[in-house]
Amino acid sequence: MTAEQQAGSADPRIWIESIVYNDGTEIDLSLEDIVILVGPNNSGKSASLKEAQQLIRSQSDKGKVLSSIGLASQGSSESLVSWLSEKAKVSYRGNPEPTFEGMGFQIYQGNAVGWWNHGATNGYSDLTKVFIHNISTEDRLSSANPTQSIRLTQEPLTHPIHFLQKYDSQEARFSEYFRQAFGTDLIVHRNAGSEVPLYVGDKPSLEEGQDRTSEEYLRRLESLDRLNEQGDGMRSFVGVLLNAFISSHSILFIDEPEAFLHPPQARLLGLMIARDLPSNRQLFIATHSQDFLQGVLEASSDKLKIARIRRDGQLNRVRIINSDMIRAIWSDSLLRHSNILDGLFHDKVIICESDSDCLFYSAMLASITDDQSSVPPDILFVHCGGKHRINMAVRALRCLDVPVSVVADFDVLNESEPLKTIFEELGGNWEEIRADWELVKNAIDQKRPELEASEVRREVMGILDANSERIFPKEAVRNIQRILRKASAWAHAKEVGSSFVPSGDATQAFQRLKINLRSKGLFLVEVGELEGFVRSVGNHGPKWVSTVLERNLKNDPELDNARRFVRELIS
Repeated sequence: MTAEQQAGSADPRIWIESIVYNDGTEIDLSLEDIVILVGPNNSGKSASLKEAQQLIRSQSDKGKVLSSIGLASQGSSESLVSWLSEKAKVSYRGNPEPTFEGMGFQIYQGNAVGWWNHGATNGYSDLTKVFIHNISTEDRLSSANPTQSIRLTQEPLTHPIHFLQKYDSQEARFSEYFRQAFGTDLIVHRNAGSEVPLYVGDKPSLEEGQDRTSEEYLRRLESLDRLNEQGDGMRSFVGVLLNAFISSHSILFIDEPEAFLHPPQARLLGLMIARDLPSNRQLFIATHSQDFLQGVLEASSDKLKIARIRRDGQLNRVRIINSDMIRAIWSDSLLRHSNILDGLFHDKVIICESDSDCLFYSAMLASITDDQSSVPPDILFVHCGGKHRINMAVRALRCLDVPVSVVADFDVLNESEPLKTIFEELGGNWEEIRADWELVKNAIDQKRPELEASEVRREVMGILDANSERIFPKEAVRNIQRILRKASAWAHAKEVGSSFVPSGDATQAFQRLKINLRSKGLFLVEVGELEGFVRSVGNHGPKWVSTVLERNLKNDPELDNARRFVRELIS
């Protein structure tokens, strides 16, 4: 048999082989790809799904987000008729050719053959209902409802529950999925009369002499809860999996499959879909959930494609994220367990040194934007466990096509690393700023610290001699730390900030350095460190932030510098 004959005799399938966005980006696809669309709100994720369906139906149309799509198919019109005869109910209704009725479609054979033969150029019209399924929110929830009972050995299966009813292996498979997500079984009631409901709970065991038609077994089954009477989370979880795994559609669209689900279930759903999706179907998903995305990534599927969309005026700019990039991020334990992937769903990410920094700057941002008539900036603040990890976070986010800025304490100027690497990861050229950095650093290095070595030794020994407790007091530890800071010019510089830079050439160099760093997105805390914004409040880190956030963040005059800094940060 020739290749052409084999293609003609194969089960009929339709799939998208290319998508062109309005920015000119083209995505090449194969039949079994899983395409995950991510990006900020209103970037074009949901619109991509809707317009793709419209373009498949009528190739003459053009969307606002999608310029065009290319379609591919396999099988002949004869194999289409044979396949429909097997998969759907057949009735003649007074016509010379039959009408086929299946999952979500009713189509006359003559129309089906005509659309199939001309579909590649004119669009597949109503034939899309046979091969394409948009798993809407309503579909997910209603799939949990009981379906009409049929004669399983004689009639085509027209509802996903029919597959669970007919095939014990399918019921066991989906019950295992359900137990992983919710800790209980999913059971088909095969003897409920004219309907086939699903139940949830611990599956009744079959006692000796019983089978699934035994009255006692049925009573115990019916004492459990029906799935259709449960919350939206359970019903949606089952509905997504049933429609994705059971149906015979070759293209599936799902917008926000994580809807109604708690984070653990969203993550598990992503894993199951990416790992277990049956072959010979394409899946397009728009999501706004890091949890769902993490589950997808855990599957390590070679079929996965991630496209990040962001709006730029009237254009929807698309970046295809290489799976190797994702795996590189996933291999770093700190990045993997941080919220850095949430950056995919925001317009911009600002990386800070600590969680306290993130909390403070986020609160200040809210205080200066909460009364604006325009939509506040979609910015996510993240931290990565100190300045020595910032470069890794910058690299990861830039690989994901996420705009990024960095906020670093003044003492990041103390050493060439990590300053050099951070600047280069932001797209800067170290040689262009190296001379100014060296001038500033050397000027601070040459400043005399508050205490010389002999003075440090004397004051530390005084504290040690004054304490004889078995457990060394925390206050004594803090006093020693303050003394040690006074022994370093850079420790003092971190507390004071840019005012510690000597006047003259060093100050001029610092101003040039600051401008160049900011041009690439690296913002120095010129008051030294976070606590320098409000020096009237003691403590450090979380305690300091907790006290400051009790103030009037919008109007407190002592926070003027902080408000100004955040405005510059987001401009």
